[in-house]
Amino acid sequence: MLKDDRNPKALAALPDGALIDAVQRQTFRYFWDGADAASGLALDRRTLVGATGEDLADERAAIGGTGFGIMALIVAVERGWVTRDAALERLGRMRDALFRARRYHGAFPHFMDAASGATIPMSPKDDAGDLVETSFLCMGLLCARQYFSEDTAVARRLRADIDTLWHEVEWNWFTQGGRDVLYWHWSPNHGWAMNHEVRGWNECLITYVLAAAAPRHAIDPRVYHRGFAAGNGFVNGQSYYGIEIPLGMPYGGPLFFTHYSFCGLDPHGLKDRYADYWDLNTRHLRINRAHCVANPRGFPGYGESCWGLTASDDPDGYLAHDPSNDNGTISPTAALASLPYAPAEVMQVLRHFLTVHGERLWRDYGFVDAFCEQRDWFANTFLAIDQGPIVVMMENHRTGLLWKLFMSVPEVQAGLRALDFSSPHLGASAA
Repeated sequence: MLKDDRNPKALAALPDGALIDAVQRQTFRYFWDGADAASGLALDRRTLVGATGEDLADERAAIGGTGFGIMALIVAVERGWVTRDAALERLGRMRDALFRARRYHGAFPHFMDAASGATIPMSPKDDAGDLVETSFLCMGLLCARQYFSEDTAVARRLRADIDTLWHEVEWNWFTQGGRDVLYWHWSPNHGWAMNHEVRGWNECLITYVLAAAAPRHAIDPRVYHRGFAAGNGFVNGQSYYGIEIPLGMPYGGPLFFTHYSFCGLDPHGLKDRYADYWDLNTRHLRINRAHCVANPRGFPGYGESCWGLTASDDPDGYLAHDPSNDNGTISPTAALASLPYAPAEVMQVLRHFLTVHGERLWRDYGFVDAFCEQRDWFANTFLAIDQGPIVVMMENHRTGLLWKLFMSVPEVQAGLRALDFSSPHLGASAA
């Protein structure tokens, strides 16, 4: 079990570097102490119950959350919170569980039973392959393949098995027979009944990059240009709070759009014919923050020290919060995973969370998922897809570790070139 920093006011007094380290380490405990005990896969969520704060585990292993957890594990090794050997042992168990999973044309489901490998449906028709969650998992697996590069039997086997899982994903199958767009879901029971096209600016840039990068089942680049980059919700060009945003929905949407794909994709200098992605993401963040500072609906607590709207739990369930869908719920991951984009502003929020809300927010696995001062509600949950990006994006701000690993993957570089991206990581042959 890792060190448990439970004194929020003492943490808030630390210098920036030590404070960031403590937040990363405590949040990583979700994926180390809070993972499925046998397999090590990330659980979708854990819930604090009772006065003791004992936590209950959701039995569902989360595929996307596991991808973020693998990236967080790399941070833990690099920071010395766990040993390299312990991490390799954990990854071996995770790998074995992933091979047990039922896959659908190589794609994993959103949720699985870690012990049996059986799919756990997310909804009646969402009961099989989920290409987007699979892309988050592959992002983490490819980072691990790059990081654990030593010439030992254990590391060689891990890399070979990661290649097997990655190569078997039939990205082109998810074009529904050659259409110019990717589809999110496919099920042997319901076919393409979900019919959810992956298009318009959102969290799925990573899905298209990996689909173009795949060694065996790649999509044609036109699927990106005619699918993702087409239709309503891609081009914007409007101004909000005096800040113009080139792509995305009104106000930019929830902040996880700037986190999920960019846990691995380095937005610095990342450009294609549609956007400069560092500029896009920083503008999105500034709009989200400006909305909370302006606080047009008068929610208690909102301001320069308390902002951040994204998908999370809230008093009534789960919602993708953003300025156009704002019910007074602040999600710590929204600001904290944005550290690379606005360091001073995020550190102000971090210290405010610790000093003002203390142990109502700061618990065993870092910050709880969300809170709403309007209704005096503080979540008793932690979610894998919210905790993971905190660890990863904070590390990307500090050292660029995951960005360097992911952008060094030869297949990823080939995929970015195929889609006509340019990036400093691609060198002189960039588009």
